[in-house]
Amino acid sequence: MNPLPVIIDTDPGQDDAIALLLAAASPELELLGVTTVAGNVPLALTTLNARKVMELAGRRDVPICAGADRPLDVPLVTAEHVHGDTGLNGVELPEPTLAPDPRHAVDFIIQTLRERESGTVTLCPLGPLTNIALALRRAPDIAPRIRRIVLMGGGFFEGGNVTPAAEFNIYVDPRAAHEVFTSGVPITMAPLDVTHEALTTSTRIDAIRAIGNRTGTVVAAWMEFFERYDKEKYGQDGGPLHDPCVIAWLLQPGLFSGRDCNVRIETHSELTRGMTVIDWWAVTGLPANAQVLRHVDSDGFFALLTERLSRLQ
Repeated sequence: MNPLPVIIDTDPGQDDAIALLLAAASPELELLGVTTVAGNVPLALTTLNARKVMELAGRRDVPICAGADRPLDVPLVTAEHVHGDTGLNGVELPEPTLAPDPRHAVDFIIQTLRERESGTVTLCPLGPLTNIALALRRAPDIAPRIRRIVLMGGGFFEGGNVTPAAEFNIYVDPRAAHEVFTSGVPITMAPLDVTHEALTTSTRIDAIRAIGNRTGTVVAAWMEFFERYDKEKYGQDGGPLHDPCVIAWLLQPGLFSGRDCNVRIETHSELTRGMTVIDWWAVTGLPANAQVLRHVDSDGFFALLTERLSRLQ
């Protein structure tokens, strides 16, 4: 079977970085490019971090394109309190020699979708949806060419993680999220409801460190830094590993369960801005516009992640 062509749009972030490594280690995926967006940290750092991660993965063949440095119509909110001042605190990676691609991320997305056979390329946004919305605004013709958008964002039963109602990625740029969810492109979303089941317990971190390669050591250190915030916040053994759920679903969708729902984005309310209003019980009668993931086989998820990380250096 031919590998699935994907573009990963990201704002690394330790969990974004682990998602990139999982994709880079998986021959089922043809990683066409990595595009970066401001989110967890400002754009200069997310682009630098993406370069570091892809160099760690030994994937110098993948273009890395910087994109939007701010949301569409609200000030940028970042998350250094979770990810540290670099976005990748927990271990020091060397300055990358891998140069960024000079193309803007939005131009790269549009160009790639137009050049590739229609309906073959999957977009994987792991951060705010600014680049995806800008691409759809600038080139509406690409919408029917996108095979699927598989994203991490939102929440319903779990509420929010940056406000009581809103998950970070959607909160940072709710207008972009609204435009993506109303684009007509098939969407699969991994909200907090599913990612909060993928917990980085001490046993799972030890297993990744025990791989014995450099990647396993780095990932274990990232997990230990990243989980400290959520362990204190939620009072549980480990923190949720959000973004790798997107890549894991592409690789082994049978690990996940969910249902098709209508999803709308609140863009204006001071109280609930960035909320993903998920019609889980089909009470509105509105047509479904997203596959919403709800549960994951967490042991199977971490077995997949650990095995794939063992393939890297």
